[in-house]
Amino acid sequence: MPISKLAHFSVRTTSLEASRRFYTEVLGFKEGYRPAFKFPGLWLYRGGDEADFGVVHLIGIDRDDPSGLVDYLGDKDESALFGSAAVDHLAFLATDLQDMRQRLQRAGLACRERTVPDLGLHQVFVEDPSGVTIELNFPATEALST
Repeated sequence: MPISKLAHFSVRTTSLEASRRFYTEVLGFKEGYRPAFKFPGLWLYRGGDEADFGVVHLIGIDRDDPSGLVDYLGDKDESALFGSAAVDHLAFLATDLQDMRQRLQRAGLACRERTVPDLGLHQVFVEDPSGVTIELNFPATEALST
């Protein structure tokens, strides 16, 4: 199976600071490294998982310039960002990018791909039948070899 583990879950929030306080002060996560994406946010880690990519990704909304977020993850109506709808996507670590591309093509599923050089990851975004965005993270070297 190409999926190796759950990487993180992302919450899109209109209250980034309140979310930061909840996840750090109440649940005990620690703020850590986050690439310089063109939208606000935080990556939160458990103690000892700094070699990973964080457990919780908080995605802030810049009402003055939402274009960075829209370009990267797509647009979502702010009124829908409550309860489970605030969960933006689930991410998995995976291998065998070529096989996954073939699986998605056979299933007739559209996807978006991009590479995050800072992390050495190649990402594939696809929606499940319920409209939940699934992010699959492959080693970037797999994208270079295909």
